[in-house]
Amino acid sequence: MRIALKNTTIDKYFGFLTKLDNISKKRLIIKLTESIEVKEKKLFDLKSLYGAWEDTRTSDEIIKDIRNSRVEKKSIEL
Repeated sequence: MRIALKNTTIDKYFGFLTKLDNISKKRLIIKLTESIEVKEKKLFDLKSLYGAWEDTRTSDEIIKDIRNSRVEKKSIEL
């Protein structure tokens, strides 16, 4: 979410900020400058996820193992 300020509001902030020491002003300038620089977004390639699962079993065997490992609440002994 971005907030747009009116000139009067910016003038109030500026009045407060002029009271800062020079080092604090420079750090603030650096942070503000960095915040407006356009940064290139890295593209995420879904293909990089392909093949992440490695298994020697067939899909049917994996499904069977998953189903066999399920436990019903009624069968749990406390």
